[in-house]
Amino acid sequence: MSQAAGQHDEPAAHPFIDEYLEHLVVDRGLAENTLESYARDLLAFNGFVAGRGMDLSEVSADILTLYLAGLKSRGLAARSLARTASSLRGLYGFLAAEGLIEKDPAALLENPRLGRRLPDVLTREEVSGLLEAPDASTRLGARDRTMLELLYAAGLRVSELITLAPLDFDAQVGLLRVFGKGSKERFVPLHNDAQDRLADYLERIRPQFKPKEEVLFLNRSGKGLTRQGVWKLIKRYAKQAGVRREISPHTFRHCFATHLLEGGADLRTVQILLGHADIAATEIYTHVMASRLTALHRAYHPRSGG
Repeated sequence: MSQAAGQHDEPAAHPFIDEYLEHLVVDRGLAENTLESYARDLLAFNGFVAGRGMDLSEVSADILTLYLAGLKSRGLAARSLARTASSLRGLYGFLAAEGLIEKDPAALLENPRLGRRLPDVLTREEVSGLLEAPDASTRLGARDRTMLELLYAAGLRVSELITLAPLDFDAQVGLLRVFGKGSKERFVPLHNDAQDRLADYLERIRPQFKPKEEVLFLNRSGKGLTRQGVWKLIKRYAKQAGVRREISPHTFRHCFATHLLEGGADLRTVQILLGHADIAATEIYTHVMASRLTALHRAYHPRSGG
């Protein structure tokens, strides 16, 4: 039986892929996780191409379509297919721009149609209960309360939370400096309660952990928290607060965006606060905008009967 498309024990390396990945690091500053995903996709594709006795420079649009069709037939999720298509378009666009190939075979490659997957969002009452779950009278509880408050107040990714440094908070103007994907810097304003908690944590609580690293949130040993550590804490506090559904650190980010839009913020503002490079990434929340506009229409249109 022949090996299925894209399944190779040892994905083959190729100079073209190496050059493209170097370009992504040096010129575009892609985050490590994103870079690893691109590398996996492209090495798997190169293995498929090599298995057919071809080189990446000989690939046609038909070969690209055949490869993606093979992945789809094996049940690869639509989002993973879309990421693979994006990886291939990026590679061949780069090779064509650099003159390493004459024609870009991926120029007309389309993404598979994605299903509309809306994020699970907590109610404001559930968020309040979750934020109040830690016992802020203890150093660990005060740390955790501040951490949860920042996740919700600033819409942080967990990777952004655990890499925050004490100097990233400007108490004079109430701004938090955040380094997002690709080390892109953005500034997020904090509401008064979040500012007060963070200032108190920095002045009174954090020194009690005897810091060994210059990160904001520390474990018992004075070192930075891990993603897994934050995830476990949130699971524990969710259970303690009586939140029945599955949540993760990213749930706070979804709540941040949704509650802002429900309160009247526009999509472009939320995009900037979330650190999305493309408005398309923020458009998953357009259902909130649509619901709010429908409610306003019913309330104020003279023919709505509201």
